[in-house]
Amino acid sequence: MAKRYVLLLLVLLFFTTCKRKMAGNDTSNPQRVSVLTQHNDNNRSGLNDHETVLTTNNVNEKQFGALFTLPVDDQIYAQPLVVGNLYINNGLHNVVYVATVNNSVYAYDGDTGKLYWQNNYTAPGMRPPMNSDMTGACGGSYYDFSGNIGIVGTPVIDDATKTIYFVARSTNGSAYVQYLHAVNIVTGNEMPGSPVKITATYKGTGDGSVNNVITFDAQKQNQRQALTLVNGIIYITFSSHCDWGPYHGWILGYNTSSLKQQIVYNDTPDGYAGGLWESGNGMAVDAQGNLYAISGNGSVSDTTSSADLTNLGETAMKLKPSGTTLQVMTYFTPFNYKKLNNYDLDYGSLGSLLIPNSNYFFTGGKDGNLYLLNKDDMGGYNAGFNQVQQTIQLGPNFNEHCQAAYYKGSSNEYVYVWSENDKLRAFPFDRSSNMLDQSKEIVSNFSGPKGQNGAILSVSSNGTQDGTGIVWAAYAASGDAEHSITMGMFAAFDANDVSKELWDNHQNMKRDYGGYYAKFASPTIANGHVYLPTFSNQVVVYGLLQ
Repeated sequence: MAKRYVLLLLVLLFFTTCKRKMAGNDTSNPQRVSVLTQHNDNNRSGLNDHETVLTTNNVNEKQFGALFTLPVDDQIYAQPLVVGNLYINNGLHNVVYVATVNNSVYAYDGDTGKLYWQNNYTAPGMRPPMNSDMTGACGGSYYDFSGNIGIVGTPVIDDATKTIYFVARSTNGSAYVQYLHAVNIVTGNEMPGSPVKITATYKGTGDGSVNNVITFDAQKQNQRQALTLVNGIIYITFSSHCDWGPYHGWILGYNTSSLKQQIVYNDTPDGYAGGLWESGNGMAVDAQGNLYAISGNGSVSDTTSSADLTNLGETAMKLKPSGTTLQVMTYFTPFNYKKLNNYDLDYGSLGSLLIPNSNYFFTGGKDGNLYLLNKDDMGGYNAGFNQVQQTIQLGPNFNEHCQAAYYKGSSNEYVYVWSENDKLRAFPFDRSSNMLDQSKEIVSNFSGPKGQNGAILSVSSNGTQDGTGIVWAAYAASGDAEHSITMGMFAAFDANDVSKELWDNHQNMKRDYGGYYAKFASPTIANGHVYLPTFSNQVVVYGLLQ
């Protein structure tokens, strides 16, 4: 009887387990972390500090590598996003969302690679714009994109309403449109009122104005930065295609419920340019809902006797919603902005971040300078010198087409940056001086990326626990990644000592090589997996090998 009873229990346990798996409730992965926005949070820290599986001990060539791929229909410029513990396909799953320049969005199981849905959001009767459609960009030889220019900026997900927001671009060869889409993350269907055609006007006498009004140009305005969600508003920013004018830096805000446009801001209404792009990074947001943006080349109202904030090219800005526009609360313009403009050395090419639980905003530009700003008093403009918290000069050849990241360990916290022609650098942030401690800077031993592109960084850890902090770096292994498709390199470093490489995907290329480097597309770390976007029409999923 005892043996029969035990056998019966085993049979019941087997069928119960099978039933759960068939229903999609397999909880074999206990982690249920979500990454709902570019670089993980509105600080744009790039940090997932809830990673309990991947450590500095097991991320190595023997134990860690490529597990499977998520195939898509075109190149990926947007960071993959993750919703943990989502009820989909009759069960709870970790779901990865991938957007492509063909205007397609995919929902994949992040643990198994199963495809739940895919849809294309190109406007009816149209196609995605192509680089060849930008006829005036770079004198007609526009290679910053190699083909389609559909969904480029990283979407953002509202987990409460199960909605993903993104901008898709379309054309018929003569007319150009951009639409804000709000899509149900479970079904892929448009939410009520979606999509919304993006249009805007702003009073001003600047480049392209007609009767003192500037009108948004859907062909020339490049939606490059990640979208930002804060206080029920989706913010969308715009730059240019190779400075093809007339263009301006726009910030448009849409109500998440009604999708009605609530905010319109133009940073150079009486001037020119001022594009917002930050190597694909999203605008940062503080706990009070203030936005932090940095504009590139463009007009500057540099009257020092009073704060003329009409034109703010080459400027870091703290912005607060005010009625139907944004109010500049404080700003910083480098004293040598004219030189930056003359030599196309945009301020703001570095993906910036707010150092968590501090008053400081980390920024940088193409001239090789890093700036630490007091977010409540950035320094304004002074013709003779910069009135900022700290300036670090990396050097004129260290062009900062890259994204920084942040990590807090048990005893130190770091800001990481890896400019082109340089090495990975870890700057300790000293809370007593509120400065980056250059005397304790740690530099990797590995030569960095070249050819107009630095490294795109993300970080994972299990809180501040020692032995869990890892810096993940994606960059071009060789060639000019700014103007061509290049072989990718993906590597992991000890977050507390970046001179120690843990693993890279060239050690065992047959197993781990991911494909072509995806320019400015951040790797995503969640739930024991690393999701690497590529220009090889796939996301490569890495994790611990069986």
